[in-house]
Amino acid sequence: MAQTIRYGILGTGMMGCEHIRNIKLIPDAEITAIADPVETSLGWAQESLGDAKPARFRNAEELAEKGEIDAVVVASPNFTHRTVLEPLFDAGVAILCEKPLATTVADARWMVERAEAGAKRNGAPFWTGMEYRYMPPMARFVEQVHGGRVGRLQMLSIREHRFPFLEKVGDWNRFSRNTGGTMVEKCCHFFDLMRLIVRSEAVRVFCSGAMDVNHVDERYDGQKPDIIDNSYTVVDFADGTRALLDLCMFADGAEHQEEVSATGDKARLDVLIPPGELVFSPRVGFRADKKVVREMVEVDEAAMSAGSHHGATFHQHEAFARAVRGEGPVEVTARDGLMAVAIGAAAEISAREKRVIEMRELLG
Repeated sequence: MAQTIRYGILGTGMMGCEHIRNIKLIPDAEITAIADPVETSLGWAQESLGDAKPARFRNAEELAEKGEIDAVVVASPNFTHRTVLEPLFDAGVAILCEKPLATTVADARWMVERAEAGAKRNGAPFWTGMEYRYMPPMARFVEQVHGGRVGRLQMLSIREHRFPFLEKVGDWNRFSRNTGGTMVEKCCHFFDLMRLIVRSEAVRVFCSGAMDVNHVDERYDGQKPDIIDNSYTVVDFADGTRALLDLCMFADGAEHQEEVSATGDKARLDVLIPPGELVFSPRVGFRADKKVVREMVEVDEAAMSAGSHHGATFHQHEAFARAVRGEGPVEVTARDGLMAVAIGAAAEISAREKRVIEMRELLG
């Protein structure tokens, strides 16, 4: 490969533009092609590109055939991923596909098969976009849990209290048929973090959730949105660790959007985002003085300002570029993407059918 990586961006809405701004910060990287069927979205991309004038295309087939690219970022709507990936797999380019990998387990399985076959055939890396892994405070948190700071991990708690889903082109994200449901669309990030932190596989899932506040008065061609806006999800892992996701999407005023706690037999460790603080609380015994230690994790200002994921998109692109150049591994595989989708799909079924879901029901 030439020293400079030539990137294509497929899907130039909000997330596609975030990728553009962050790729511009990567040394020896150039965006040479963009593709989107909506002219307005292509205009947003040009605003993020500045003076650069990449080739413009309307679909994945044109991009794959004429784009002259080494790598492509797929940031199109969830329900399009299988369709747009097919010509890109055939082109043999490196791929970073935004989360969720797919809206169904079946489609995600297909993507794993194609990605693994492509890697064997021509070495082209396939990367599932999971930005939350790459937030510097979160990465430090995971490193310390894996390093044994809390002792033997027993419980993992993730809270995201945030704003409602943003407006998209055509508001496609208002319906589970397009997104896979909130527990796939939004929460696959957190189920991926659970697997990363626990280092085990989920065996059963129970979710209690509903759409109670957001979008209840909206109608699209007479249809009411059906996406969960609050939930509790418990995930049991094969090694005996249990994890909890507490999601609320009508808590705009919460001080911390994400709070993650890992509790082991020796201590508890929290990470608060924002501001990016780690809080270490060792066990001290009943009524003994607390020995809490606080640490702020700094984030590069340029990376922070280039996106809305606390600097994570830039650091993810650093790692992806290394994989494209053959200088590092694929850190988030298609199979990782599949497992996150599967846990999310299990949570969706559990919430709607009000029962515990064994993962073998979905994965065999």
